[in-house]
Amino acid sequence: MKLTDVQKRIKAQLNTCSNTMTEDEAKKIFALFHIPVVEEKRAIDTNQVLKACRSTGFPVVLKGIGESIQHKTEKGLVRVGLNDENQVLDAIKEMKLSAKDMIDAFLIQPVVSGKREFLAGMFKDPQFGPVIVFGLGGIYTEALKDIVFKIAPLNDADMEDMFKQISSKKFLNAFRGEKAVQKTELKKIFKGLSDITQIFPDINEIDINPVMIQPDGYPVAVDGLIVLKKTIKQKNKTYDIDLTKLTACYYPKSIAFIGASATYGKWGHMLLTNTLSRDYKGKVYLVNPRGGTITGRKVYKSVTHIEEDVELAVVTIPANRVIGLIPDLKKKHVKGILLITSGFREIGKEGAKLEEDLAKAAYEAGILILGPNTMGICNPHINFFCNAAHAYPIPGSTALVCQSGNMGTQLLAFAEQQDIGIRAFSGSGNEAMVTIEDYMEVFEIDDLTRTVVLYIESIKDGSRFFKSAARVSRQKPVVVLKGGRTSMGEKAAASHTGAMASNTKVFDAACRQSGIIQVSQPMELLDLSAVFSSLPLPKGNRVAIMTLGGGWGVITTDLCAEHGLTVPKLSQDIIERLNKILPPFWSHGNPVDIVGENDPHIPKTCMEELLKWDGCDAVIHLGIHGKRVLVNNMIESVLKTDPSIEKATAQGFKDLILQFEEDYTQYVIKLTQKYEKPILGVSLLTDEISRTLYRLDGYEYKSVFFPSPERAVKALWGMCRYNDWRKSHS
Repeated sequence: MKLTDVQKRIKAQLNTCSNTMTEDEAKKIFALFHIPVVEEKRAIDTNQVLKACRSTGFPVVLKGIGESIQHKTEKGLVRVGLNDENQVLDAIKEMKLSAKDMIDAFLIQPVVSGKREFLAGMFKDPQFGPVIVFGLGGIYTEALKDIVFKIAPLNDADMEDMFKQISSKKFLNAFRGEKAVQKTELKKIFKGLSDITQIFPDINEIDINPVMIQPDGYPVAVDGLIVLKKTIKQKNKTYDIDLTKLTACYYPKSIAFIGASATYGKWGHMLLTNTLSRDYKGKVYLVNPRGGTITGRKVYKSVTHIEEDVELAVVTIPANRVIGLIPDLKKKHVKGILLITSGFREIGKEGAKLEEDLAKAAYEAGILILGPNTMGICNPHINFFCNAAHAYPIPGSTALVCQSGNMGTQLLAFAEQQDIGIRAFSGSGNEAMVTIEDYMEVFEIDDLTRTVVLYIESIKDGSRFFKSAARVSRQKPVVVLKGGRTSMGEKAAASHTGAMASNTKVFDAACRQSGIIQVSQPMELLDLSAVFSSLPLPKGNRVAIMTLGGGWGVITTDLCAEHGLTVPKLSQDIIERLNKILPPFWSHGNPVDIVGENDPHIPKTCMEELLKWDGCDAVIHLGIHGKRVLVNNMIESVLKTDPSIEKATAQGFKDLILQFEEDYTQYVIKLTQKYEKPILGVSLLTDEISRTLYRLDGYEYKSVFFPSPERAVKALWGMCRYNDWRKSHS
């Protein structure tokens, strides 16, 4: 059989009432792609079956096959270990009674021995296309669901990661007297499946279950199924976005607020006053048919009355009136519309049609639409804040895009509070024209962006999302929080954004495969943005832990183990060096418990010794920073109860502790720069002046502190995960 023969056979089969290829036909296709298959013989009648059994040699496997049969085992059409002709004749009789006229032929195979069974296969996801499947096979497939997904086509790193991901990976090693699995041969199966999907798009599903592992470790496909479906090419990406024009929307030289309002709390007032309250240098025009003045500024009755061209239109008028603006905006050479207005796709079919018509009209006019149903955008680098958050983070390197306005508000406020710099923000809304993939691609080419952070409820083009993310991840980290991971959450997301979510497991697989660091909590988005923008990447996953007290060290060690981070034993050399610094009763192990010593030089000296150690790639230190809060509370108690203590003395002590913490954070920055290893801190306690990031002029890196060990470990895990992906895809 040749590839051309396969295509002809697929075409012919699609013209029949059955979409299933028989097992022996499926295996012939597998063999063309170097997938190892069991030897077998096809027989039509009883005499041919018996002849084939004699040729094969007993015991044999007998199967009844037919174009309308997909699940042979459930119909009693698979018999394993038939030892003589009488058993074969009985099996044929029972199969014909069970399947009636569905049997077209019989397959005769030798019994393949082996104690391990896996499955391999492929299915088409509506968003991401062909997905390769691997996992525990046989009778355990449905019960244990130990399977992993990868988006086709596969490379070697993808295939290696499949081995790492399955929970039953021990079966890949030597097992009960049988040799370790020949992974190279398993990879041939994965590669074959991947290649089949690229060459024959009308193959919709492939099932190889089981892939039997023979005692010598070699895999063989003993069963196979191919399901066909005519592929209908769909153009998911409706509009080609000019990224230069999209960039210009973050640097508008002039803005027209269309729907400007004098009413406090309305969008037309809220976005206007937010923009004007900062030091934005561009020109601002107000448009409302009533004219007059708002915030002391002239109001134009029409955008066409504005004397000069306008780069960005911020639109808050009712949905059914927006499309009528397009001709006037085209006359004013508007580059983009920030469309705040809701009432489009998210409300149903009528709104979806209105949104489609608007996007088409705007695109034909050469105007981008950001939104609709968005809460706005900002660019702290030019003091441009045109959103509902009224939060003003400092300029930084984290690009933030959210499909939820409330999530964007929360994250911007947290970034401001914790001194985390933001490159730019966009609430993407319904994404009628500019999609999450476009935002990724514009920040990919942006020199000021070091980390791309996304809150996603749905995607419109899974294949493009996957390819864009993989390309961006080679240059800078992409961090994602996915809303709608549960069935209830997925339903809520669909009603929110007016789009359908892909299978969560497939989405998770796409993220892992494309280098995306996926998180499960909103604050983890900015935790990771903090470390990626402030620390060097670790070269490995070995962690040294320094703690002021043993309990936190134990908890952090457990958390590291749970996240795949190693807490190695201290070398004798470093133990001896620490012996010179710490009292005799220190822990003499990793975690290093500095046992509550009050000498301010001890934590600094110990940390540097750990960083010198070639046995660790990162340091987590706990409880040294944040003692100030505890001491301040203690001093307040003393002042209330001991009249002999003067306030000036107490204040001097407070100032001393504060100075120590400032010196300590600066010292950590210097050590990070000197040893090029990430250092993550956990504060003992926090208060209103505590921050996540601390800076020092002239230094690239920063001190990073979290309020709990969990957040520190998860952040370090994200860095290690990204570094591993980069190394495997370099």
